[in-house]
Amino acid sequence: MRVCKSRGITTIIIGHVTKDGNIAGPRVLEHMVDTVLYLEGERYFSYRILRGVKNRFGSTNEIGMFEMKDKGMCEITNPSDILISEREDNPAGSCIVATMEGTRPLLVELQALTAATVFGYPKRTANGIDYNRLSLLLAVLEKKAGVMLGSQDVYINVVGGLKVNEPAVDLGVSLVTASSFKNIPIPKDMIILGEVGLTGEVRRINLIEKRLKEAEKLGFKSCIIPESNKKDLKDNYKLDIIGIKDINEALKKIGMR
Repeated sequence: MRVCKSRGITTIIIGHVTKDGNIAGPRVLEHMVDTVLYLEGERYFSYRILRGVKNRFGSTNEIGMFEMKDKGMCEITNPSDILISEREDNPAGSCIVATMEGTRPLLVELQALTAATVFGYPKRTANGIDYNRLSLLLAVLEKKAGVMLGSQDVYINVVGGLKVNEPAVDLGVSLVTASSFKNIPIPKDMIILGEVGLTGEVRRINLIEKRLKEAEKLGFKSCIIPESNKKDLKDNYKLDIIGIKDINEALKKIGMR
């Protein structure tokens, strides 16, 4: 560190992480350097995310997304377009949501499958979202919207191997589950945004303008968002923006009521 700083030499130290996701070895290494970057990725997917967790001279909210190819890691300049590129038809149990990775909006596809349980104990499987959050949303669907899933196995998947943990995808998870259960497709050119509360209300989310601009750029025609967010919008969008107050109103808007 002394030599590098005295002579102005840029140095990259490459290490490995433990099973817990922390840098192996003493923590003093992280304190010495100016920037710590993590290269994340799933074993069975070709996408890699470069994420900054420490930066003395800038923001840690930015990410880089890459794809592993035969030439090495190649930058993905438009991740949203890649993540939804294979969605050509419009089956029931599929919808698009907008999530934030740092300050970058990403449009990702959610898929749901419901099937009659065989053994009397319904199974819930969440791939890419929090399992406890899924259980909560299914309970809200049953209690507040009358979508009876007690005899159904429910499987939720985030396409592309991404992990989405923010509450802004709650409404998407709820509606895509109802779509599979009722076998009614959600419009292909619609994105769904909103946090769902325990009483069935749809609550406001942050950075709504960035999400809407990303959807508009990729050619989407309509968007369901919380009514409280719609009141605060200042820019004019080409999207048909539908404000809703609760989950029952959202189900009506897409023809499930």
